[in-house]
Parts: sequence; C-alpha cells; structure tokens
Amino acid sequence: MKKRKTLSPKAKKIIAGAVIALALLLAGVFTVAVGGRLVRFSADPEQFRAWVDDHGVWGRLAFISIVVLQICFALIPGEPFEIAGGYAFGALEGTLLCLFAGTIGSMLVFFAVRRWGMKIVRIFFEEEKVRKLRFLKSTPGRDYLFLVIFMLPGTPKDLLCYFAGLTDIRVWVWLMICSVGRVPAILTSTLGGSALGEKNYLVAGIVFAVTLAVSGAGLLLYRYILKKRSK
Repeated sequence: MKKRKTLSPKAKKIIAGAVIALALLLAGVFTVAVGGRLVRFSADPEQFRAWVDDHGVWGRLAFISIVVLQICFALIPGEPFEIAGGYAFGALEGTLLCLFAGTIGSMLVFFAVRRWGMKIVRIFFEEEKVRKLRFLKSTPGRDYLFLVIFMLPGTPKDLLCYFAGLTDIRVWVWLMICSVGRVPAILTSTLGGSALGEKNYLVAGIVFAVTLAVSGAGLLLYRYILKKRSK
C-alpha cells in the first residue's frame, strides 16, 4: 500500500498565501463592481433599503462583501455600514449579517498577517501605532485583556485585527475574540439604524447618544491602558 505524499510546510504556506490572496482579489473585484454604490448607499439608508429589497439575497451578499472589505483594507469606519444594516435589515438580521461579515474579515486579516507579517501591516498603519500594542504579545492574561479591549466601543478594531496576526495567539481564541468582541459595538449601531428605519427618531437619538458617550469612554480607557502599559 502506497503512502500518501504530504505537503512540506513551505508548500502549505504557499498554498495558504495563494488562497488568502485569491480571496482578497475576488473581494476587490466585487468591490469595484458594486462597492462604490454601497458606500454611497451607506450615507443614504433609505436608498440602500430599496436597493436591498430589489436584490434579495444578492443584496445581502453584497452587504457582507463590502463589510469584509472595509475590515480588510481599513478604508472607512465600519459604523455607517452597521447603521445602514440595521436600517435595511432590522436590528436582529442586521446584527447577524454585520457579525458574520466582521468575523470573516477579521479572520482573513489574521491569516494574511500571519503569512506576510509587518509587510502588510505597514500598508495601512504607522509602526508607532503598532508598537504601542506590544504589551498584548506577552502580558499575563493576554487573551482576556485582548478580549476586553476589543469589546470596548471606540477602540480601533481594524488595527487590533492586524496586530493579532503578529502575536502567537491561537486561531480558535482569536475567532472567539473577533466574533464575541464585536457584539456590543455592532448591536448599538444596528439598534439605532433599525429605530431610524421605523421612524422612531426619539429612540434612535437616545441610542446614538448613549453609543457616542460609551464610545468616548471606551476610547479614553483604551488610551489610558496604552499609556499605563507603555510605562
């Protein structure tokens, strides 16, 4: 009985890199095709909802794709898409779609950085910002601290996604962090967007005001942690 030939570690890395590159390329092609329209729609939720209604499942796939691209390429903040998702799909479906897309995007970034390292990180972020997160490489209880920071509204989640790939954090741990950790920020945005869609402007205003306050507090706490750890 012949033994199966196993791929060498180098071959596996090449294949993994090719798969990631192909996924990003396909996503880029898709973005060129419909991404510009979706970016404009994020500023006009009413038009976005009409577009989604006309395209059914394809509208949802387009929405997921553009959120994935937003995370991978750190183009613009994700909040406008989350609000538009809540407006177009409602709080529950909007949250699930944003969470699904956010997890896919975070994992793609993680594997891409594991493959190409700082070469790909430097494209989107200054090295100084990355250096400030070095404590997340070896701090005792690092995984729990990473989750807490990621869950704080207002923290730079795109940067954290890229930095995670530079650490030795286990894949399944990162999967939990990048999925569970996004829930608070996504939920507040989609709830506000859903309230706007129902023309419940008082509730929407309250949700966005609370979100703004919590995000501000989260950002201050994030900066305090960075300052304390840098010392």
